[in-house]
Amino acid sequence: MWLVVGLGNPGSKYLLTRHNIGFMAVDAFLTSTGQPSYKTEKKAVTYHMQLDDQKIIFAQPQTYMNLSGQSVQGLAEFYKIKPQNIIVIHDEIDQDFGVIRIQTKRGHGGHNGIRDINEKLGSNDYIRVRLGVGRPANPKMDVAAYVLQNFNKEEQDYLPDFLNKSSDAIESIIFDGFPKASSTHSGQSIEALK
Repeated sequence: MWLVVGLGNPGSKYLLTRHNIGFMAVDAFLTSTGQPSYKTEKKAVTYHMQLDDQKIIFAQPQTYMNLSGQSVQGLAEFYKIKPQNIIVIHDEIDQDFGVIRIQTKRGHGGHNGIRDINEKLGSNDYIRVRLGVGRPANPKMDVAAYVLQNFNKEEQDYLPDFLNKSSDAIESIIFDGFPKASSTHSGQSIEALK
């Protein structure tokens, strides 16, 4: 069984912000496979589905970003899912918009959602799909304010293709394994979307 967690903040005012790209990635994947029914459990909205021989739980924590670990820990313990079978999808300011990186066993890099998951799981052995949202053009702009802004017009134009690429990456992790998925899908950029 797999647990695929998209990070974001609940509520309509955060819906299309850069910080919510993890939520968007889960929505995009579910839309492409036929939206399963959802339920609320362990402080998350979850969707249970089966793809071929793989059982997958998709989750969108409802705790707000900085407490994401509560949901991840609760779901992992309840369903007895090992960290190696957990995929966390999140925004990454240290990558240009459109760049995907698939990694594991990394530090939180200042991302508070990842920091909380590391602390609650007591492990960083899970797989991360880091979706680049870039840094603000003005270096004086507060990064926290930047990630809570909506994507700009050009980014919105390419967002569907970016999210489709993230769906391919998630599916590859589950069916091809981490090493192949990482080598195949990491490093794709906005240029590949044009």
